[in-house]
Amino acid sequence: MSPRPTALSPVEIEVALSSLPGWSLRAGKLYRKFEFSDFLAALDFMNRAVGFIEEQNHHPEWLNVYNRVEVELITHEVQDRVGPALSKLDVALAKHLNALAL
Repeated sequence: MSPRPTALSPVEIEVALSSLPGWSLRAGKLYRKFEFSDFLAALDFMNRAVGFIEEQNHHPEWLNVYNRVEVELITHEVQDRVGPALSKLDVALAKHLNALAL
């Protein structure tokens, strides 16, 4: 059984963002908008991500409109003072999505 994730500190979040091109912090979540050549390429990106997402049991909040996929990441089972928080799971998924988008 994997250890339960813990909330990242503000410093850890800043360090993570420096290694995540295209990602920003929006409303306490990691956010990125990916753009592809067309709808099929955007859908292919999402489908290729599914295996890793299921393996990690960490699911993104994402929206697909034509050639765009907008992704928000947060770890709901990790709470800080104000609610759900970012964890290493979010950083790992963001890195994986960046690699798939190349």
